[in-house]
Amino acid sequence: MDHVEYVYTVGMDDAAVDEYLRHGSHGVLALADGDDAYAVPLSYHYDGHRFLLRVSTHDDTAEKRRYLDTTETATFVRFAGDADESWSIHVRGPIGEWSGTVDEATLNEWFPPFRLFDETVDDVEFALYELGMETVVGRRTVD
Repeated sequence: MDHVEYVYTVGMDDAAVDEYLRHGSHGVLALADGDDAYAVPLSYHYDGHRFLLRVSTHDDTAEKRRYLDTTETATFVRFAGDADESWSIHVRGPIGEWSGTVDEATLNEWFPPFRLFDETVDDVEFALYELGMETVVGRRTVD
């Protein structure tokens, strides 16, 4: 492949990964059920220790709820990029419903506004899931 363009990347150090995660709010969560995969964009909250995901629970038959129940190890990807600069962070580990409690004001501090899709506000409820940060890897393009 002599005529394919390449961009070199390097690993991010822990401080850079922490910075990107603390200042973000969205990414893609990848789940699985056997050999069947499912990915969904979600909002997250990271405080340096916990990685929490906000999941709507208004419909227990929703695909994401089914895949959350069958996934042992999940991967969350936060990324950005264009032709000149790019980066990505993969957070990988066990996922389960968070056992903590939080009030609505804190939810609004931790997460951006929820995007409604064919549902009413009264029909939407949330659960928080915690993704165990067993493996966290960040890469970025070389300056």
